[in-house]
Amino acid sequence: MHFDFAAIMLSVLLVSGAIWAFDLVGAGRKRWALYKKVESEQREPSDNETELLKEPILIDYARSIFSVILIVFIVRSFIFEPFRIPSGSMMPTLVNGDFILVNKFDYGIRIPVINKKIIDLGSPERGDVVVFRYPDEPHIDYIKRVVGLPGDEIHYEDKRVYVNGEPVGLETIGDYPGWSDTNEMKGALVLKESLGEIEHEILLDDRRRSQLDTFKVPAGEYFVMGDNRDHSNDSRFWGYVPDENLVGRAFFIWMNFSSFSRVGNSIQ
Repeated sequence: MHFDFAAIMLSVLLVSGAIWAFDLVGAGRKRWALYKKVESEQREPSDNETELLKEPILIDYARSIFSVILIVFIVRSFIFEPFRIPSGSMMPTLVNGDFILVNKFDYGIRIPVINKKIIDLGSPERGDVVVFRYPDEPHIDYIKRVVGLPGDEIHYEDKRVYVNGEPVGLETIGDYPGWSDTNEMKGALVLKESLGEIEHEILLDDRRRSQLDTFKVPAGEYFVMGDNRDHSNDSRFWGYVPDENLVGRAFFIWMNFSSFSRVGNSIQ
């Protein structure tokens, strides 16, 4: 079952805000008028007035919930949003269990829930690690690296990327030692890849056959790949990411309960 957290927060925000607002224009105004009356007369309220001045517990909860949810909703919708990495498709950059932060405003301000861009602040650059809504199932969030920009021609041959006819820079690092107690991807080849000004590591698995294909990136869309090249479901298999599916740019690992050494690492 899919839960749209943004829609749920918006619903809670609207309900709690409506309860608080109705009280402010109704019983809340009467309580405030009584309070000012007692204050102007410089006396203690009577027992009956004390009861009338008490704020109903429902209103107290609604006001508190509205305030907290409003702050979380604004931060999560327009500034930063946390995500958890659920797979190894971005190894070695990101591993299963990483909790990351995603910058929500680098690529423009979008209306929450409907995700319509209203202010254009920028576009992904080649090499950015982006979170996006999977085109085939938009309720699922994916994370990959931008390899091709609109208009680019991407060629993949012998496990190497060519952008507009030019091979991207590759430098062999060595064998991957494996991740955590599972030894996931142990022995895979680690290479340093250069996409534009961004240098990052990728993994290649010699046990997997190489692909051969060429892609022409349409206007307004992006070609993305996982850094774990032979174990990633990405644009090579299902196509391109439309600009309207972008969620934001991943930039920071804030927690991993299996390896605290990863906490605080920036994402390149």
